[in-house]
Amino acid sequence: MEQENADYGQSNPEFLVGRIKEGDKEAFMKLVGLYQQKIYVLAYSMVREREDALDLVQETFLRLYEKINSYRSGENFNAWLMKIARNICIDFIRRQKARKKESLDNLNPERLDLGDGHDDPSRFNPGELIHQAVVSLPAKQQAVFILHHYQELKYVEIAEELKISTGTVKSLHYKAVRKLRKLLARQLGGEA
Repeated sequence: MEQENADYGQSNPEFLVGRIKEGDKEAFMKLVGLYQQKIYVLAYSMVREREDALDLVQETFLRLYEKINSYRSGENFNAWLMKIARNICIDFIRRQKARKKESLDNLNPERLDLGDGHDDPSRFNPGELIHQAVVSLPAKQQAVFILHHYQELKYVEIAEELKISTGTVKSLHYKAVRKLRKLLARQLGGEA
C-alpha cells in the first residue's frame, strides 16, 4: 500500500507541486518528465521549428519554476501549465513577426530577386503554407484551432482550458476554419 501511494505521488502533479514548493528539486524533474513531451507537441504545432520548440519547452519550465507559488491547489494543473506554454509560444511568434517586419523594412529593393517562385516546384511546402495561415489567425481562433487539431482536445476540454463557453469555442473554431480556407484558397490560386 505504501508503494502504491509513493507511485501515485510520483505521477500526481498536485503532489509534485506541493513538494516543489517545499524546495524538492527531484519533484520538479519528475514534473518536467511528465509534461515535456506534451508541451513540445504544443510548441512545435505553433512554431513548426524543432529548435525553437525545444527552446520554448525550456522557457515554459523556467516560467513554471518562477510561478509555482501562484498555482492554487485544486486548480486544473494541466490547463494551468498549458496556458503558460501557449502564452510563451504566442509571445515568441509575436517577437518573430516583429523581427521579420524590421528586417523587411531594412531591405534594399534593388538587391531583391522578385521572381515569382513558380519556376521551382520543390519550393512549394504545403505544411509551411498551412502553418503560416494558422499563425496569421487572431489569437483566440488560433488557440482553439491548435488545441482542437494539434492537441486533439474536444470542444468541452478547450472551453475548460480557455475558460470560455463551449458555444464560443465552436464559434471560434468555425471562424478559424473559414478564415483558413479563404487564406489558403487565395495563396493556392483558388477562389476565396
